[in-house]
Amino acid sequence: MTVIYFDQAASSWPKPDGVAKAMMEAVQQYGANPGRGGHQLAVRAAQTISQTRARLAKLFGIKDPKHIIFFQNATQALNQAIKGFEWKTGDHVLTTAFEHNSVRRPLVYLRDRYGVKLTFIEPDHNGHIDLDQVSQALTPRTKLVVATHVSNVTGAILPIRQLGRLARQHHIPFLVDASQSAGILPVDVEEDCIDLLAFPGHKGLYGPQGTGGLYISPQIDLIPLFHGGTGSHSELEQQPDSRPARYESGTLNTPGIAGLNVGVGFVLEQGVEKIWDHEWMLTQYALEQLSQIKGLHLYGPELGVKRGPVVAFNLEGIDPHEVAMILDQHYGIATRAGLHCTPLAHQALSTSPVGTVRASFGFFNRKEEIDQLVQALLEIKAGLLG
Repeated sequence: MTVIYFDQAASSWPKPDGVAKAMMEAVQQYGANPGRGGHQLAVRAAQTISQTRARLAKLFGIKDPKHIIFFQNATQALNQAIKGFEWKTGDHVLTTAFEHNSVRRPLVYLRDRYGVKLTFIEPDHNGHIDLDQVSQALTPRTKLVVATHVSNVTGAILPIRQLGRLARQHHIPFLVDASQSAGILPVDVEEDCIDLLAFPGHKGLYGPQGTGGLYISPQIDLIPLFHGGTGSHSELEQQPDSRPARYESGTLNTPGIAGLNVGVGFVLEQGVEKIWDHEWMLTQYALEQLSQIKGLHLYGPELGVKRGPVVAFNLEGIDPHEVAMILDQHYGIATRAGLHCTPLAHQALSTSPVGTVRASFGFFNRKEEIDQLVQALLEIKAGLLG
C-alpha cells in the first residue's frame, strides 16, 4: 500500500534528494568532531556546520550567522530562550492560547518555580489578535512576549510583525516559535522585530529529526542552558562569552546538520514563495473538498483566509482517533488525531478532550492525494454511520 503522508506539521516527509546522502557522507567521509581539532576531517566537519549557519542566516534575514545556535529540536531551543532570563517573583510573560506545550510547559515551570505571572491572549479562529488587548495586558514587569507564528492545530497565522513592533516599542524581548512557519512563510528577524527565533530542522526546513536552532539577538544575553566543553577557550573555568560557543556545549550532531544544510539549500533554491504557493493551493483545495462532506466539521480560518498548510476536522459522531486509525490501516493515509500538544487551542475550539483529526500538507503532496482522503472519509462515514 502506497502511503499518503499528511502529517507534515509533525515532521516533513519525504525529504529532498541529497539530504540522506549528505548525512551518510558526514558519517563515512568526515566523521570527526567539528571545532575539536585542526586536522582536515575536523575542518571539513566545521565547514559543514558553518555553511549551514550561513544558509539559515540568509533565510531568516540574520546579519551574523554566529548568533544562530544549534539544538536537537525547537523544544530545546525554546527552553533555552525561556529559561535563559534571570526570573524573579512578580515578573510577567505575555503569550497566546495557541502555544504548543514546548512553550506552555516551560512557562508553567517559571510560574511554579519563580512565581512568574502568565497572561494567555486568545486569538480568534482566524488567528487575529486584538493589539489593543495585548497592549493593555503589558505591565511594567513584563519581561518577555512569546508567540507562535502559525498554529499547529488550525494553521491560523498570528501577526508576528505587529506583535514584534509592539514589544519593541515597550523594550520587551520578543520570542517567536517558528515551528510551523520556518521554510513555509517569510520570516525576517529585522523586519519582524524578533529578538529570539526558535525553529526545528525537520519540518519546513526539510532536514532530519534531531536538528533545530535558536537565533539570539546580539542585544540579548541569556544564561546558557548547558555548560561544558566548547572546543575553544579551554583554559576558562566558566562558559565562554563568545557565540555560538556560549550556548553550544558538547559535540554537535554533524550528520544531522549536514542533512539540514541540504534541506535549507533546497528551500533557498525553490524559494519560500513557491513553496508557500503550492501548500496554500493544497490547503484551499482540501477545505473546498472537505466542506462538501455532510457532518464534517472544519476548524480554523475560513476558506480564502491566509493560513498555514494545516486542516483540522472531525466527523460528527465518530471519535477522531478512530478516524485516524482507519485512515492509516485501511487507506494508507497518515494523519494525526488528538490534542496535538496544544490543549489551550482545543479548549478555545471546544474540541477538548478528544481533539481533532489533523491533515497537514507539504511541498511534495499532490491534489490527487487529497481526493483520496475525501473519498476515504466518505466511505468511513458511510460504513460507521450508515
